Amino acid sequence: MNGQPISAGVGRGRRRGGVRLQALAAGALLLVLTACGGGDPADGSKKDPAQGGKQEIAASKAVVTIAPKDGADSVATSGALKVTAEQGKLTTVTVADTKGAEVEGKMAADGASWQPVGHLAAGTEYKVHAVAQDAEGRESAKDTTFTTLVPKNTFIGHYTPEDGSTVGVGMPVSIRFTRGITDPEAVEKAIKVTAQPAVQVEGHWFGNDRLDFRPEKYWAAGTKVTVELNLDGVEGRPGVYGKQKKKVTFTIGRRQVSTVDASAKTMKIERDGKIIKTLPITAGAPSTTTYNGQMVISEKYKVTRMNGATVGFGGEYDIKDVPHAMRLSTSGTFVHGNYWASAGTFGSANVSHGCVGLRDTRGAGDSSTPAAWFYDRSLIGDVVVVKNSKDKQIAPDNGLNGWNMSWSEWIK
Repeated sequence: MNGQPISAGVGRGRRRGGVRLQALAAGALLLVLTACGGGDPADGSKKDPAQGGKQEIAASKAVVTIAPKDGADSVATSGALKVTAEQGKLTTVTVADTKGAEVEGKMAADGASWQPVGHLAAGTEYKVHAVAQDAEGRESAKDTTFTTLVPKNTFIGHYTPEDGSTVGVGMPVSIRFTRGITDPEAVEKAIKVTAQPAVQVEGHWFGNDRLDFRPEKYWAAGTKVTVELNLDGVEGRPGVYGKQKKKVTFTIGRRQVSTVDASAKTMKIERDGKIIKTLPITAGAPSTTTYNGQMVISEKYKVTRMNGATVGFGGEYDIKDVPHAMRLSTSGTFVHGNYWASAGTFGSANVSHGCVGLRDTRGAGDSSTPAAWFYDRSLIGDVVVVKNSKDKQIAPDNGLNGWNMSWSEWIK
């Protein structure tokens, strides 16, 4: 009997020792798991390992400002749009209309501001998107929308030559405005004339309603010329805005320059550097001489009426069917066919009222006459030079005749 309690005591002692070992093992495992897995901080906050232990990303210090303000209406087409950044530099500025056409702009060298290089279109909604970065590379963006003014008074430019035409080497780009321009710099800046092959092309104002463009010398044969009229929104005079946006292209044909010698009473036609024909002519009579100078054919009429009263000659003549007429000046100088003078006049006497006459038949129906031959081989834009006439040189703005002005005067 004494042995039974001893056995029972030994059994209970083993159970207590096993519980202690299990508790120690569980504690060690918990310690390992805690050390490897990393538990939540005691303060309950969570850290994102991808952020290098930082609690959050600080906001960009860069501040973007756009003028005009979002939703602005009747905004001026020039001088109102500007984007700036403080405590940072602009990295992106996009301004576009509702059709997606972007406005060209210029960023300041320090990235602090952006402005358009030209004017905006009138009556147009624009969207602005701007992004700036602070010194830490953090970005700040802003988006606004505004609408430009709708003008009450407008102007357009009537241009020559026509789109798609082929013209002579003397043809300038000539634009007449429907309103007198008081800010010629703004208007000229909105017109771009380029050539291929490239050549310097400059504009010159005649008065306040006409602007012509030309190179220093005649165009080279085969040149392609492009005229871009971006007048929509240009304030040409106070409260008067352009409403025209158009692209015009034309081509320079072969080179033809004809020289009239009023003393010798001949006209030599030069084509691509070679004299192809010499025609007898009659120039202005001693009392009504022909202008000297370089003149450009601006209009062609197979038959037209010429009335002396329209050019200051009273009722001296009124010929209702002048054949093969080509205008050389606004004041009424033409090279044209003449059927009323005797055949012997041409090449021997000057009898006209200032025009250059070539032998012709009434009705312009005979293609073999000198006048018909010259008419059929001439383009608008061809040059006719008159020399040795006892008259002054034609004024540069009398027709498309800016070639009578030196290049230094033209670009001044």
